[in-house]
Amino acid sequence: MEKIIIDERNGWEYELIGEQYYPTGRIMRDGRLQPEMVDADNGPKEEIIIGVWAQRHLRYIKQHKKKLYFDLYVSGRLNDYLAKVEKQAKDMFFRLVKEISAWDGVTEALKAEDQMLWVQRNNSIHNRAREIVNAKLIYA
Repeated sequence: MEKIIIDERNGWEYELIGEQYYPTGRIMRDGRLQPEMVDADNGPKEEIIIGVWAQRHLRYIKQHKKKLYFDLYVSGRLNDYLAKVEKQAKDMFFRLVKEISAWDGVTEALKAEDQMLWVQRNNSIHNRAREIVNAKLIYA
């Protein structure tokens, strides 16, 4: 079996990995990127990262907001939507951690004085921030 083949119907390039051929994501013969590697304006697609926040939200909308999930899935906007949720959740989480740390007086001085107390307070802050993000963004 050949290592790399080109599908004559669509010009895609496939690479043999194990016993299965997979698209390489490379440029097609006519100079265009393969479709899954291009966004709507034919520019290279930015890699979409779906992290833990987006995965939680995806599980929630699959179970409780089925119409929203179906609409996003069918229109092809699900990954973009989840990427936005991930970015918003991360930004909100880190902002909350910073704000709550300032309110509670958790500083580097506290870390130098009593490391265990600093760890306990930081864990508490992270838990509170996680609960706020979950309530306001992920499960809303």
